[in-house]
Amino acid sequence: MVAPTADDRVVLRRQYQASPELVYDAWTQPEQMKQWFAPSDDCSNPFIEVDLREGGEYRIGFRSAEGEDAVVGGKYLIVQPPQKLSFTWQWESPHEFEQHETLVTVEFLGRDGGTELVLTHERFPNEKMLGLHDQGWNGTLDRLAKAVE
Repeated sequence: MVAPTADDRVVLRRQYQASPELVYDAWTQPEQMKQWFAPSDDCSNPFIEVDLREGGEYRIGFRSAEGEDAVVGGKYLIVQPPQKLSFTWQWESPHEFEQHETLVTVEFLGRDGGTELVLTHERFPNEKMLGLHDQGWNGTLDRLAKAVE
């Protein structure tokens, strides 16, 4: 396996005026996730399935404003409430990136009465996939702010 480099990952930091527990719950409870877990307001989640335990799986459906559907899923590798989540990320067929499993790690750090969230998404095989996920995560984390603050 190739060691990760800074060129194959997205690292985003956001500050939220909510406790790590509240932000962690927003990331792990399907009903809360449906309020924000999409890259833009015109994208929705027809379903979110979460088996929140190490080795447990998740699936998230996305529907664009044009009615196009995509599904991502994976397995939880680290579940440490309310500090850290790590999980695989793989798009299901048919999807342009369905052959590529990547890794997402989210840290929830208590800071100044709120939470600093650090999201690292790595193991991208190419610039196109990295760029699209960078854009998607930025929109998603903007929507998270509206859900927890």
